[in-house]
Amino acid sequence: MTRAPLRPFRSERSIRPARAPRSTRAGLAAAALLLVGALGACTGAPAADQPAAAAGSSHPAPVSVSRCGVTTTVAAPPSRLVTLNQGATEVALALDLQTRMAGTAYLDDAVPAKWKAAYDTVPVLSEKYPTKEKLLAARPDFLYASYSSAFTDKVAGTRDELGSQGITTYLSPLACADNKQVAPVSFQAVWDELGDVAEVFGVAPRAAAIRDAQQQQLAELAAKSAGKGLNVFWYDSGTKTPYVGAGHGGPQLVLDAVGAHNVFGTLPGDWQNASWEQVVAADPDVIVLADAGWDTAQSKIDYLEHDPVLSKLSAVRHRAFVVVPFSESTPGVLLADGAVRVSAGLSSLAPRS
Repeated sequence: MTRAPLRPFRSERSIRPARAPRSTRAGLAAAALLLVGALGACTGAPAADQPAAAAGSSHPAPVSVSRCGVTTTVAAPPSRLVTLNQGATEVALALDLQTRMAGTAYLDDAVPAKWKAAYDTVPVLSEKYPTKEKLLAARPDFLYASYSSAFTDKVAGTRDELGSQGITTYLSPLACADNKQVAPVSFQAVWDELGDVAEVFGVAPRAAAIRDAQQQQLAELAAKSAGKGLNVFWYDSGTKTPYVGAGHGGPQLVLDAVGAHNVFGTLPGDWQNASWEQVVAADPDVIVLADAGWDTAQSKIDYLEHDPVLSKLSAVRHRAFVVVPFSESTPGVLLADGAVRVSAGLSSLAPRS
């Protein structure tokens, strides 16, 4: 399901992608709480399979991180970072790296208000992927992408090619090309990626602070369990065939965190094509709607409310909708924000009579 030329495909991430089919459930609220506790020892630094980084978080010795079968090594923190997808851009902004960014590209939806001022200081190279010429004109010394489609001949070039030009690269471990050593989708994987980037740029304490804050958020959401007893349909896109949040992706992690049941949680993968007959049979209590520039939440609501069969669904009749920006539905630094948003949305729904 391609919505724009060179659109990153959800299938690239196997478990965390961005546009066409994306890998049974991680467990419900109790499991989410156990996950939070288990992650308490996570440091945000490179995982055990990585070479040891330089002592401290501001180098001066070389720092190496290994993901997707590639070791990324920098002798000093990069100073001309270019991010090639929204997820990568948000990690950079969360780590307060905007003054070291030479450019950015490819948004799925609006940048959150908390980072908007910082984002506005960074040159936008392209609405989608930039041409190689425009990318190289920005003189990057480090390219960071959320999807493997960025590192192809049609976009930036292969990682080997870029390395031969003196440009260091990093690809999200949730998006390894050809599923090579893809990290399982989890909040830990998100924090590992954040820790990798923070180590490379010499700001490890910033990643640790974000991790600690998100762990606290998840613990609070698990205790609140706003989704307890609710059957939820996570509707990403599609009218002829609904594209839904399945059992091994961002939507499942969010629903686990708030204690809700995903009606499509037994489907493999993170996103899958389902059928409207399955949706009608499930008759969900709540519908979570992904809001993106390429497919808005309102367009999906309009479709549901005007379809003679779907308009009779319990969630549609009660307008039990929760809207989540697409960037908060895919594993990344904003996924915990998505869990907070869904929890608040579920709590605000009118009680059923």
